[in-house]
Amino acid sequence: MTEQQMGSYPVDDTNRVKRRHQRAHYDHATVHALLDSGTLCHVSYVIDGQPYCTPTLYWREGTTLYWHGSSASRMLRNLSEGQPACLTVTHLDSLVLARSAFHHSADYRSVMAFGHSRLIEDQTEKARALTMMVDRLFPGRTATLRPTTEQELKATSVVTMEIEKASAKIRAAGVIDDEDDYALPIYAERIPVRTVIEPPEPDDRLLAGVTRPATLSAFRTGRRLDEALTETYAMSYLAG
Repeated sequence: MTEQQMGSYPVDDTNRVKRRHQRAHYDHATVHALLDSGTLCHVSYVIDGQPYCTPTLYWREGTTLYWHGSSASRMLRNLSEGQPACLTVTHLDSLVLARSAFHHSADYRSVMAFGHSRLIEDQTEKARALTMMVDRLFPGRTATLRPTTEQELKATSVVTMEIEKASAKIRAAGVIDDEDDYALPIYAERIPVRTVIEPPEPDDRLLAGVTRPATLSAFRTGRRLDEALTETYAMSYLAG
């Protein structure tokens, strides 16, 4: 049975975690959960020997990733014909103050996904992908909006990439000092970090009687963003 059939991405020198390998995860469940609880990624690529790294919105369907941008984007123009790409997502969970500078650290959850990008040319496929760009965050919302115009469709490009290899790396250890350092009179702590949803700010030009739809219930004030995004992903992709 292959690693893919067992629910893990194949591992080689490209995606193998070299340092702190005990923090590495290659299984679909861990990689996909970290992807689905985020919405902003960074895509890295090389153009004529020059490296670039571009932030953009993304989403996942099975083992396929999608991201979007302007049709005039240098990134999308150069990632349109099977170009190698690396997409990364990181969740920062804490800052760690230890008793030595060497052991200062952070708790985090991260993913690196590798593959070859393809610009979506088919207009039906592209329109469906752009629908899911919105509905992945706000389930069912596209059906309530005015239709996308032809000009808007032309102005937006979508790139898709099958995940060929991926790795997750997770640190959730808090303070870790050398044993002798625990006897030192030096303060140490873990500072938890969360991205939390604040109260919504309705547009001041809303028409009278227009209220916040119940479909936005995942985005409740005080809730962690990664939890809300995990819920909306599950609502949009019931099959996972």
